[in-house]
Amino acid sequence: MPPKDLKQRSPRWYAIPVRVLLVTFIGTLISFAVSLLLAIIGTVVISSLRHLNPNMTVAYRQIALPAAVVAGSIIFVLALVMEIRHYRQSKTLSAIARMS
Repeated sequence: MPPKDLKQRSPRWYAIPVRVLLVTFIGTLISFAVSLLLAIIGTVVISSLRHLNPNMTVAYRQIALPAAVVAGSIIFVLALVMEIRHYRQSKTLSAIARMS
């Protein structure tokens, strides 16, 4: 059981954009890497089936980059909603803790 004389920190609103941008950046990088890997594998398999040289610019420009942009925007919206929800909940819990 924690001691009761510890002060609870009130939530900081300016930490929300930093966390949202960090999560968005990391999630976009991961989604770009995974989609690029799958696009390269798909390009190599398709080109080997057709007996052609693989064109890797298709994997970068037409598959991986649009997939990363879409995933990044979805991650941004979801992270923003979750951080705002967490901030409001922490603010309410902090106010309840101060009253008691």
